[in-house]
Amino acid sequence: MIEIKNISKKVGKKTILDDVSLKIEDGSFVVLIGPSGCGKTTTLKLINKLIEPTKGEIFINGTPISKESPIKLRRNIGYVIQSIGLFPHMTIKENIELIPKLKKQKNDEEIEEKTIELMNMVGLDPKEFLDKYPSELSGGQQQRIGLVRAIATDAEIILMDEPFSALDPITRTQLQEWLYSLQEELKKTIIFVTHDMDEALKLADKICIMKDGKVQQYDTVENLLRNPVNEFVKNFIGSDRLWNAPEYIKARDIMIKNPISVKRSRTVIQGMEIMRTNKVDSLLVVDKDENFLGIVTIKELRRNGIQNHYLSEIMNNEPVFVYDDNNLVEILEVMNREGIGHVPVVTRYNKLAGLITRSSLLSVLSEQFLEMEVSVLD
Repeated sequence: MIEIKNISKKVGKKTILDDVSLKIEDGSFVVLIGPSGCGKTTTLKLINKLIEPTKGEIFINGTPISKESPIKLRRNIGYVIQSIGLFPHMTIKENIELIPKLKKQKNDEEIEEKTIELMNMVGLDPKEFLDKYPSELSGGQQQRIGLVRAIATDAEIILMDEPFSALDPITRTQLQEWLYSLQEELKKTIIFVTHDMDEALKLADKICIMKDGKVQQYDTVENLLRNPVNEFVKNFIGSDRLWNAPEYIKARDIMIKNPISVKRSRTVIQGMEIMRTNKVDSLLVVDKDENFLGIVTIKELRRNGIQNHYLSEIMNNEPVFVYDDNNLVEILEVMNREGIGHVPVVTRYNKLAGLITRSSLLSVLSEQFLEMEVSVLD
């Protein structure tokens, strides 16, 4: 774990960081983002001891880095920057293997095997690229080599300072996808600086939004989108951002709350009357504790006539449903796959929570679209 504890940094009379505290869990991908001059890059430099704090301390696995040798510390932290920083007079192989050979933790054969493995992992043929010089590679290829070099040190921590910002949009998107996949496999602790919220949302486990040297909000992607703590965070993220990320829109956000429900002891005649009175074509059946038991449709009621049957005798005991934390993409997949126009929503404890219908779904999305249009006009 990395713990940044009450860190402040001043240069002359200017405060760059003001009492910043963060905890970064092992194997997590944390993005630092904010306006220019907010202290993002300064935070990375402090973690790598390129600069010293004015106040506070940074701990890595419980050890204060102020007690660590800068050279020893940096050999165990990968650093990838926008300008890449490959040594132009060295081959790609020499660039990648420089630190591993200085550390002397493995013999040359083991180091070479690791180099080849990492090259294959990032989609660059070792036979084609290892003997080339950085100037012979494209910007995207150089960035891949920069990250390979960082990983080759066996570093558990990798710092990345706007590594993709100078690349064209297509290459940038490709490298974002590649980095995400690589992190899924390797589970390094990555601290990534960017000014691009789209990039942050694609990559991060947690995002730290900064302004004027202070942390405004440090949270998961979903909590940031749902619960911005202040107007700055809300405006920085963008008010419509949640609706552009359907994987974060949950059933509980779009369901009809308090749907018409009945107990299974109701008769068919009573069920039909409840449907007629409430102008619905189905009833959700629950027990006395509001546990979801099944569903009865108008078709089933008509099929059974007006005999004195109880709803428990004719209801569907294995209905299709979604959980309240299923996202919009998952909900639409269920409704399309099953060919249904409505779906009950239950909690993970099987309590009836709501109902989603195609018409209610369209209503909610249309309302959001209109709000976005009004916001644009304003």
